[in-house]
Amino acid sequence: METAYHIPVLLHESIDALVSDPNGVYVDLTFGGGGHSQEILNRLSDKGKLISFDKDINAHENQIEDERLTLVGHNFRYAKHFLHYLNTNPVDGILGDLGISSNQINTDERGFAHRLNGPLDMRMDVSNPITAEYILENSSVQELSKIFKEYGEIQKSYKLAQSIDQLKGHGNFSTVEKLKNAIESFIPKKDPSRFLSQVFQALRIAVNDELTDLKRILIDAADLIKTEGKLVVISYHSLEDRLVKNLINTGNIEGERITDLYGNPQKPFEATPRKPIVPSEQELIENPRSRSAKLRIGTKL
Repeated sequence: METAYHIPVLLHESIDALVSDPNGVYVDLTFGGGGHSQEILNRLSDKGKLISFDKDINAHENQIEDERLTLVGHNFRYAKHFLHYLNTNPVDGILGDLGISSNQINTDERGFAHRLNGPLDMRMDVSNPITAEYILENSSVQELSKIFKEYGEIQKSYKLAQSIDQLKGHGNFSTVEKLKNAIESFIPKKDPSRFLSQVFQALRIAVNDELTDLKRILIDAADLIKTEGKLVVISYHSLEDRLVKNLINTGNIEGERITDLYGNPQKPFEATPRKPIVPSEQELIENPRSRSAKLRIGTKL
C-alpha cells in the first residue's frame, strides 16, 4: 500500500525478517498509512493475526478491512497491556517503524515541517494538551537547553534557549514562520535546513515524549516475543538507533554488558544480521525521505 498518506520504508526487508510463520501473531507498532500492516497481512494465512497500534486518529482513516487485523487507537508504549487483554502474548514478532508519516510532514496545520507554515503544533496524538508552542512558552531556559541538546544534538543549545526565553509571551512561537523568524540569528547560512531539522526534531520528540515510548516497548520486548520470534525496528536518527542497538547487542537500553558467573552475556536477543540494513539506491531515488533509515533485527533467544 503506497498511498499519498505514506510510502512505507524498507518494506520488503522488514517484513521478510518479521514474518516466519503465516499462522503467527504479529504486531505493527505504528500503523500509519497501513503499508507495513498490509504487507504483513499479505504474508499471513487465514489463521494469522495482526495487532496494529496508532495514537494518531488521522491514521485510522486508513483502516484495512480484514478480520485478521485489530487496530488499537492507543500509544504503543501500552502494547504489553493490550496484548495481555487480547490474550495474544507472547507474539511471533514486533515491527516498529519509528518515523513520522508523509501525511504528518506534508500537512501544514500539523506543524511538523519547517518548510511549511502553520500552527506550531507537532502533536501526533491531538488529545495531548502539550504542543510545541506550549513547550517554548512554558519551559525554563534549562529545560529548553536540555531538549535542544539531547533531542536535537544542537551545539549552542543554551544560547538558543536563552534567546527563546527572552521572546516569550508575545506570540513569537504560534506558527512555524514565527519560530523561524525568532531564531533567525542562529540559523547558519550554510545548510540552514539541517539546523532547522534539528530544532524541529528536538521539539517533536519533546512534545510526543517519543523516547519514553521507545524505551518502554524495548524494555517490554523480551516478555512480548516468543523464542525465535523477531524484533524488527526501523529508526531515523541516532537517538532511536542507539537505544535499539543497545537492547539487541547488550540486553538493555543503557548498553551495559552484563554477564553470568561464567562470562556469558545476558541478553534476550541476537542481532541478525549484526549490522543495520539501509535503503537500497533504488529506494533512495524513489523515496528520498528514507535516506536516514536504519533497520535492525533481533531474534529472541
